[in-house]
This record gives sequence, C-alpha cells and structure tokens, in this order.
Amino acid sequence: MTTITGPRAVDAVGTKVRFSHGPGFWTIAAAFLVTMAFSTVPTPLYAIYQQRDGFPTFLITVIFAAYAVGVMASLYLAGHVSDWLGRRRIALLAVLAEVVAALIFLFWPEVPGLLIARFVSGVGVGILTATATAHLSELRKIARPDEDPSRSALISSMVNLGGLAFGPLIGGLLAEYVGRPIERPYEVFLVLLVISAVGIALVPETVERRETRPAYRPQRVALPAAAKPLFFASAAGAFAAFAIFGLFTSLAPTFLAGTLHHTSRLLAGVVTFAVFIAGAASQVVFVQLTRTRQLQLGLAFMSAGLVGIAAGGLIPSLALFVIGGVVAGAGVGLVFRAAVATAAGLADAGSRGEVLAALFLIAYAGLALPVLAIGLGIALLPAEVALVVFAAIILVMVNAAGLRMLAAHRG
Repeated sequence: MTTITGPRAVDAVGTKVRFSHGPGFWTIAAAFLVTMAFSTVPTPLYAIYQQRDGFPTFLITVIFAAYAVGVMASLYLAGHVSDWLGRRRIALLAVLAEVVAALIFLFWPEVPGLLIARFVSGVGVGILTATATAHLSELRKIARPDEDPSRSALISSMVNLGGLAFGPLIGGLLAEYVGRPIERPYEVFLVLLVISAVGIALVPETVERRETRPAYRPQRVALPAAAKPLFFASAAGAFAAFAIFGLFTSLAPTFLAGTLHHTSRLLAGVVTFAVFIAGAASQVVFVQLTRTRQLQLGLAFMSAGLVGIAAGGLIPSLALFVIGGVVAGAGVGLVFRAAVATAAGLADAGSRGEVLAALFLIAYAGLALPVLAIGLGIALLPAEVALVVFAAIILVMVNAAGLRMLAAHRG
C-alpha cells in the first residue's frame, strides 16, 4: 500500500477533486455517521412489522442476525481490499450497498425482503467500517500532520457509536410523529445515503492503486500461539459486550411493548439511543484513566447494568430496565476499548491487523448468537425468565474474561 501525502487534493491517477483533505475528512466522517445510523434505524420498527404480520419474536432475532452475518462476511472477505483498490472507491461501493438495502426495505417490506435488506446492510457496514476508519486516519494525517493520531481514532470511534445511537432515535421519532412509519425512515435515509455517496466521490484518495494487483485472498487471521489464551479472553469480553448492544438493537422494543407494556415507538428509539451514547460517552469521560482502571470500571458498570436489566424485566420496572441498559452501555464502551487495546498489544505490527480482524469477527458473533439464543428462549420460556438467563450468562462471561485481562495488565 502506498499512501498519498502530497498537499494538493489529487487522486491516485492525478485527477483534481473538489475537496481538500480537511473537508474530505469530515465528508467521510459524515458518510460514516449516516451509514451507521441507517444500520440501526429499523430497531424501533421491528415491533411494527411483528404486529402487522404476526410473526414470533424469534423471527425478529433472525432478521437482526442477518445483519451481523453480513458484517462478518464482508469483514472477512472484503474488509481489507481498500488497501489495493483505494479507499474512496470501496467506501463509495459500501454506501451504494446501503442505498440498495434502503430500496429493498421500501419495496419489499415482507420478511424475506427484511432478511435480504438487513444482510445487504451488514455487508456495506462491514466494508465501510474498516475502510472509513483507515481513510479518516490518512486524510487527517495529510490535513494536520502535526496532530496526535489518537484524535482521529477518537473521532472515528465517536462517529461509529454516535451513528449507531442516532439511528434508533431518528427511526423512533419518524415512526411516532410522521405518517407511514415503516416507509418514512427509509425514505429519509435513502436521500441522506445518496448525498453521502456524492460527497464520497469528491473526496481525495489516500491510497495509490497498484498497477499490478495482488491475487485476491480473504482477510488472514493469525494468532500468535503464546498469546492465544489472553486473546481469547479479550475476544470473550468483546463478544459479551456486543451481546448487550445486540439485545438493545433487536429485542429491547419487544420487551418494552410486551413485558413492560410501553408501546411508544419513540421510547423504543430513545432507550437504544441512550445505551449507545453511554458507550461512547464513557470512553471520553474516562479517557485519562489507566487501561486497568478503565477495565475495572467497565466490568463494574456492565455487571451492575446487567443486574438492573434483569431486575427491570422481572419486577417489571421501566426505570430499572432503562437505567440498567445505560449503565451496562457505559461498561460496554470501556470493556470493548480494553479488549481492542489488549488484543492489539499481543502482536507485532506485522500481524496486528490480522489479530484485530479476528477480534472483530468474534465480537460481531456476539452481536448475533446470544440474541438468537434469547429469541429462542422467549419461544420456550416466559420473556422475563429468558432475559434473566441471558443476563446471567453474559455476566459470568464478561467477568471471567475481564479478570483474565486484568491479571495480564497487572502482570
């Protein structure tokens, strides 16, 4: 890979573009934000689909899992190809995939269409997550060469989690106060995605395309043998953290409407928004603490939050469920950040990307598998019992993983 570092906004073949690297950075950040928001905008709408078609709750988890499968597949198969083909081109293809998903949502709103739309959306997100993160870093380095690189990484993380947070909020607002609740959110995001695609087309390229392309291969996943135990502890922590996010982006509206008897679509969006925002805010609020202290706080927050979520479902209590979710979300932000830092520190520069690819693949499995399990549990058990079992399993998993990571940091 060759990174373009010239001062002019010129792409890899010398064609002048309209944006310089500074505005290009914010254009990619905005496109990243819109795409991540679109990926969670269906969250408050699942209950509407279910009420309309009368399908079981388990099917909601299957529809949601289609998204996670799409993300994992694209991370493995195409998350790295922007190194060869250029950031702008791959980012544009990713956003256009989201445009296709929006059209499927609009014109095929039955269950088969929802499954395909969610899968396509996941594919686009998986490609864009890796590509946009690298593109933002490179654009910022060219625009502000003297700036601390960690600032770009923080902005990228905030855009990622912020988009995930705002999607359900926007979906809930539109579904609650605007007509045609299962069409209007996708119409709005279709326009935003098209605008994003136009913006990306005008952003400078930061990777010089090779004249001779290397033979295609999927993303390699290499694990140093001596580091495997600690890696899998970090991966288990990431898996457990994403399981909580999966719960609030798939089944939380169903719990709110069924178990807690609150059917507001806006409330469903606000609750998920609050959980994700807590995850982003905790990383900023506690950024000055040591990694060990952040991990300790993250474990405490996740543990207390999971207890609150379970208790809120059992009593039932809306306040406990929401507060538990927000506290757990704050913990997720810290635990996941620690998991990424721990995994990255296990490998040298030559294999760090491969180790992180493995971590993200396992994390996204946590987004899908536990949610599928709890969906199946709801089909066999009372929803309150299934929620308690879910919380107990994740509580044990995250603390076992966290204690292993803490021991390594102390050593």
